[in-house]
Amino acid sequence: MPLYLQLPLGLALALAIALIAYRRGSLSRSGAVGAVVIGTAVFGLGGWAWGILLVAFFVSSSALSHFKEQRKAALAEKFSKGSRRDVWQTLANGGAGALCVLGFSLTPNPLWWVAYVGAIATVNADTWATELGVLSRSAPRLITSGRPVEVGTSGGITLTGTLAALGGAALIALLAAGSVALVEQLSSSVLLLFLVGAAAGLAGSLLDSWLGATVQAIYFCATCGKETERHPAHTCGSPTRPARGWRWLDNDWVNFISSAAGAAGAALLWWSFT
Repeated sequence: MPLYLQLPLGLALALAIALIAYRRGSLSRSGAVGAVVIGTAVFGLGGWAWGILLVAFFVSSSALSHFKEQRKAALAEKFSKGSRRDVWQTLANGGAGALCVLGFSLTPNPLWWVAYVGAIATVNADTWATELGVLSRSAPRLITSGRPVEVGTSGGITLTGTLAALGGAALIALLAAGSVALVEQLSSSVLLLFLVGAAAGLAGSLLDSWLGATVQAIYFCATCGKETERHPAHTCGSPTRPARGWRWLDNDWVNFISSAAGAAGAALLWWSFT
């Protein structure tokens, strides 16, 4: 399809999806704007194969964010933001993927497609791990030391969450493998693409947890006596003070860095085996 037709179609599809998500409470107003920007870039410059993966991530992650929502509400104090994604969250989750699409549109090398699969598999894996991992009956353990931590603690992982991450990455990898015929420049092994996408997505989500346990900015609320990602104020209204990590590295940056690493990892794996 010519670009002058594909871009308006991408904009229309992105607007429709963002509007539905906004009305369902999955996106804030700014988040809807961010979703339109990312969606237009992916659909408009990439086409259906690229857009399908983005829709799968967005639909599945939005559905899981509302799954047992009341039970998760008690953990809101731990996370920097609520379930309504804002513009920075949408750009953090979709930014690396959008850059891969842009790269492919400028230099149509199949490695861009593989990198895109790795980026979207990572953010889907991370979202599934978070949304389902917090419901685990077993206490999470810090990825760096294995020490038991409170549910919702940055860097805490569970078997349930890790399996969910693998499932989220595998879903994107499976859809990518099924869509490979739509990417004209890619003609190699479908099975390899699936394995590379699933492995890179899982690895990227584990990197996200490692960053959360080591260098992500974490704050402390003296009133509640708890650590949190929220700053400058906790959910109780009290100010929070830095506890550990790099001040600039919030959860949005962690998500972006992890997805970029997932993209790079997928491209490296593909290059190594082909």
